[in-house]
Amino acid sequence: MPYRLGLTGSIGMGKSTTAGFFAAAGVPVWDADAAVHRLYGCGGAAVAPVAAVWPYAVVDGAVDRNALKTIIAADDSALARIESIVHPLVAADRVEFLANATADIVVFDIPLLFEKGTEVEMDATLLVTAPPALQHARVMARDGMTEAQFQTILARQMPDAEKRARATHIIETLSMDAARACVTALIDYIPKAQNA
Repeated sequence: MPYRLGLTGSIGMGKSTTAGFFAAAGVPVWDADAAVHRLYGCGGAAVAPVAAVWPYAVVDGAVDRNALKTIIAADDSALARIESIVHPLVAADRVEFLANATADIVVFDIPLLFEKGTEVEMDATLLVTAPPALQHARVMARDGMTEAQFQTILARQMPDAEKRARATHIIETLSMDAARACVTALIDYIPKAQNA
C-alpha cells in the first residue's frame, strides 16, 4: 500500500498551492473538494439522495451548491443531513482512489482532516499554515468574500494552533519557492524515514 500523507490547512493557508507542488512532482493527489464536485455534478452519486430530501436543490441534473448554502442558512439541521449523505460517498471515493494507486506516496488533500478524524487513516499528516494577517489578506482578496463569510468558515475549522500540535509535518507558506522546496524535501524524506 502507498504511503498515505494527509494534507490539510485552514482557508487561505496555501493548501491547494501546496497540493499542486506534490502533483507537479508526480505524487498522486486526491482532493476532497474535487470529489464533492464530482458527486454533485451531473450523474454524480450525491444527486439522487440530495434530490430526495431537497428536490429544488437539484438543477439540470446536478446539485446547486448555492441552493445548498441557502438551505443551510435557513435550517440549523440541514448541514448535518447533507454531511450524512455526502461524507460516506466521499469516503468511498477516497478508498477507490487508494485502491487504484500505484505510486509509493499518495497525498490526500482534506480541508477538515482533523475535524472529521480522518487523520487516523493516514501514515502522516502535513499542515500548511501561514501567519493570521497573511491568511486574512489572502482570503479577503478572493472574489465575493466578506469578513462575515470568512469568520463563519473559520468558526467551522479547528484553530491553527491545535492543528499545529497534531500535525506530523508543518509547512509555512510564506513564499511559493520556500513551500515548493519543503514539498521536495518531504518527498525525499518519506522513503528514507520508512526504511530507517
